Amino acid sequence: MTVQNKSRRALIIGGSMAGLYAGLALRKSGWEVDIFERVEAELSGRGAGLATHPEIREALARIDLDPGPDLGVDIVWRKTLAPGGGLAAQLELPQTMTSWDRIYTMLAAKVPRERYHRGLELRRVEQRPSGVVAHFADGGSAEGDVLIGADGIRSSVRAQYQPDVKPHYAGYVAWRGLANEADLSPSVREEIFEAFAFDLPPGEQMLGYPVAGPNEDLRKGHRRYNTVWYRRYDAISELPELLTDERGRRHPISIPPPLIRKRFIEEMRAHAEAVLTPQFRDVVHATAQPFLQPIYDLVSPRLAFGRVAIIGDAAFVARPHVGAGVAKAWLDAIALADALESSSDVETALERFERPRLAFGNLIVARARELGQCLRVEFRDDSERRATERWRRPDVMMKETAVLDFARG
Repeated sequence: MTVQNKSRRALIIGGSMAGLYAGLALRKSGWEVDIFERVEAELSGRGAGLATHPEIREALARIDLDPGPDLGVDIVWRKTLAPGGGLAAQLELPQTMTSWDRIYTMLAAKVPRERYHRGLELRRVEQRPSGVVAHFADGGSAEGDVLIGADGIRSSVRAQYQPDVKPHYAGYVAWRGLANEADLSPSVREEIFEAFAFDLPPGEQMLGYPVAGPNEDLRKGHRRYNTVWYRRYDAISELPELLTDERGRRHPISIPPPLIRKRFIEEMRAHAEAVLTPQFRDVVHATAQPFLQPIYDLVSPRLAFGRVAIIGDAAFVARPHVGAGVAKAWLDAIALADALESSSDVETALERFERPRLAFGNLIVARARELGQCLRVEFRDDSERRATERWRRPDVMMKETAVLDFARG
């Protein structure tokens, strides 16, 4: 397919969270926008829980979206469990916990269908004095004034302009899952379901919080509990095996949940019985389809390349401990829209966009690495050991996980 060039047209590569929001922010600024997604199928149903921040609601308001009280499940308390399942510590920290589906559905509904193009894989970007051209695998092309790479950790746009910038495995993965509220024991529903809860096996971290149920059902008894269990796996001897499916095919970055080999799920469940608190053992047992998320760092030294820019996970990938992936991507998109609004020259605008977003991206990645120190098991010296001990303290962990206060100062 071919999209003809018109005045002030933006081409967005990637139709997930970052791409959808960037498209809506630019449309609000008067741009014509086309979004190109390489996956043919609907993207909903591909994510689990998300912790929200004030920046999320502010960003939604900017594009005239108001979820009201239905953004997610409101929680008040954070709790850390002792090894036997008792309460070790708690902290009052109100927050709304939502789901990937909820946010994605809101954004997708606001994008005109004729402007969202599925099943188009970018092959290369061509820049000309008067504009930019995206060439796709089907032989088609699209022309515009600016091209935005919002195509995630495997970004084709980043690969063209920064081929040496690749994800770096952090040394551990997150086993994630969703358990139906109705399938959990009465003690779990009473003790942790309404809270952001933590469990700290040696060298690991399990956390969980409530989110809406299927079809964004927020009724009590119909919700789900989202869990994230960080466990270490060796990059050479273990991770490749985890990412290999039953047919022997190795998946390079992540593996679709149905393709995870049964023996690894069985091992994960057995390990849960051995090391987790009774409450989290129950949640793992009630999780029908766990999925696996290898944890990566990715840092781009540049974000702007003439008439091309990258945002969101195409630019920086921070470990999930900060809980800022969506917020960072949307703040990138807002900064980009503001820069393009301030200058009629695209290249000048993208240069203005780049510097502060590089600083913010580096800040988020560094903070996420700090929080990830709680999973370290080997230390070069006593200072590293003390740092790990600090980040494993319940008071520090509960106060610092999935918050953005450090970035607002």
